[in-house]
Amino acid sequence: MMKSSNIILAVSCLFILGSCSSTSNKSSNSKNSSTTGWDYNNSKNGGFETNSKYKEQATGPGLMFVEGGSFTMGRTQQDVFSDWNNVPKTVTVSSFYLDETEVRNVDYLEYLYWINRVYGQSYPEVYKKALPDTLVWRDKLGYNEPYVESYLRHPAYKNYPVVGVSWSQANDFCVWRTDRVNERILIDEGILKEDNEQIDENSFNTDAYLAGQYEGIVKRNLKNLNPSLGEETRLVRMEDGILLPRYRLPTEAEWEFAALGYVGNTQMENTDERKLYPWNGSSVRNGDKKNQGEIMANFKKSRGDNMGVAGSLNDNADITGPVRSFWPNDYGLFCMAGNVSEWVMDVYRPVIEQTTTTDHRPFRGSVFKTQKRDEDGFIEEKDSLGRITMVDVNVEDNVYRRNYKKSDNINYNDGDIESQMGIDWNNFLKEKSEGDTASVRIDKWNTEAKKYKDNRTGNSSEMYDYGNTSLISDRTRVYKGGSWKDRAYWLVPGTRRFLDQDQSTDAIGFRCAMDRMGAPSSNLKENQRRGTDYSQKKMESNRR
Repeated sequence: MMKSSNIILAVSCLFILGSCSSTSNKSSNSKNSSTTGWDYNNSKNGGFETNSKYKEQATGPGLMFVEGGSFTMGRTQQDVFSDWNNVPKTVTVSSFYLDETEVRNVDYLEYLYWINRVYGQSYPEVYKKALPDTLVWRDKLGYNEPYVESYLRHPAYKNYPVVGVSWSQANDFCVWRTDRVNERILIDEGILKEDNEQIDENSFNTDAYLAGQYEGIVKRNLKNLNPSLGEETRLVRMEDGILLPRYRLPTEAEWEFAALGYVGNTQMENTDERKLYPWNGSSVRNGDKKNQGEIMANFKKSRGDNMGVAGSLNDNADITGPVRSFWPNDYGLFCMAGNVSEWVMDVYRPVIEQTTTTDHRPFRGSVFKTQKRDEDGFIEEKDSLGRITMVDVNVEDNVYRRNYKKSDNINYNDGDIESQMGIDWNNFLKEKSEGDTASVRIDKWNTEAKKYKDNRTGNSSEMYDYGNTSLISDRTRVYKGGSWKDRAYWLVPGTRRFLDQDQSTDAIGFRCAMDRMGAPSSNLKENQRRGTDYSQKKMESNRR
């Protein structure tokens, strides 16, 4: 009798669980709202749309998925310069995407060609502004003229990393790449046709398209379900999940996290081996039996030794090398140490401490912007290059905000007037008369600031005495990783250096990143964790 009761109870539990599972699946994939009961995607009841077919973000061209997590950012070993400018701290990096390789010469030439074709006739200065500085190769006591003349454009170097590109130029490349990728997506989806006659403002820009200020050659727009618009079709919206987020430079934390590639060393939240370089072990040579003793990256071994001896070139490159050289790390990323150093988004500060940065997605350099709007609140017409104008957020619109008050937050907690004054904006507002208007309160705040200020700017130029005792300012950007002309010390991902955002060298390149929307883990086969076995196989396939 007891056994029979247990069987009935078990069957009942399975039935209940099955019902719950069925109900859960039904609500998540339902054709109507679980909140209001109204149908989704029904033009007869208002036409509110939601994409029920969207699974997860597609991986953009050239990108690799980097599953995020927490890690110890900063230098944990070696500090030969004793500057200790990257204090170890535990931070969390969200999942994101990063280029498999550094941006190549051929990639940048494609960019230059497009700019010249579209803007060259009316705005030749745009093309000139984008040109890399090939003169970075010159050495007063060396013969490098062949690189000046040929490195960027000769086909022998097409798969080598582009250099002579400033931080500002790298950002402009990311904007262009975003637009070209999204335009290609719309063409492949059968929404637009190829338009090779684009010129000046009549060129595809993602923001302009989303704002309804670019239509292109339409092949088949999406069906419009909103009856109030009175149109049968509509443009693609970001809510459709068709367009990708922006390409951009990675943050310093993202770059360092991706370079270390601990995903191959982690078992059930335990890291079985700590890394000094993007590979396991403390040596710059391969410890695997099959490739034992081979150099792991393109760097300078010692003074006068850029590539080894004839007949046995250890890194096979006296300057840069092809971007798919050596073994990729456990995220499948090539040359995260050596070849060229790489720009990241962050503004440089000589000391990064836990108390002055957030522990979630840390980044210094936030300048909040918004689309420029006219008096009626509509987005202003795109500019002469076909792009939507972005402006700094308005202080008056953020008087009562608690998370930020101004657009430029580069100096937050690092020399800005508000931090130096020690006056809390929120408390300051509370102490004033509740009858004050926003503008009156701002005027009072400015008066208080002026009393303290005493002709000081409070920015980094003042704090670091730019041009006299340091080269640090709000234009100074971080670059990471060692290059072909650096010693092994700089191959450690925790090391960091800086340069003005409009300067460039023969040893700094870049790679692009992209935000990950939705879940931090991925179900797509091509996004699964890589690990050491993948790295070894990938290198072998490249050699063949």
